[in-house]
Amino acid sequence: MPCHHIRQHRYAFGAVDPIDGEKFFLTAPKCNTEMMNIFLRELSKYFPNDFIVLMCDRAGWHGSKTLAIPDNIWIVSIPPYTPEMNPMEQIWRELRTQGFRNEIFQTLDKVDDRLCDTIRELSPETIKSICGRQWLVECF
Repeated sequence: MPCHHIRQHRYAFGAVDPIDGEKFFLTAPKCNTEMMNIFLRELSKYFPNDFIVLMCDRAGWHGSKTLAIPDNIWIVSIPPYTPEMNPMEQIWRELRTQGFRNEIFQTLDKVDDRLCDTIRELSPETIKSICGRQWLVECF
């Protein structure tokens, strides 16, 4: 039987605190420098009294020349091909495991709803257990 699948995407930008389990996420229609700038601006506004050390891989939008980094954020780039150094990679895996197992969604809105619900259900305890690595916690 003929079938036509349409692939659409939704992206999530996120930051978590491995010490207290706080989180901040932003879903976006694209994954580029423009969206990264919006994420950084909103992250900065959400935590105006904090200095944020944001560990990022070397994706193009993490180090773009047009990236506008707020004064209260410092981006630390991890070495190439070392996703194990970035605790956020395990958060992405947790979100996929908890919210997106072998399922086909009828609309992109349903995907977005599921993504937002799964992010909301991510507890501080889960974040701390995934990201609270000894070497990272000891740094702060």
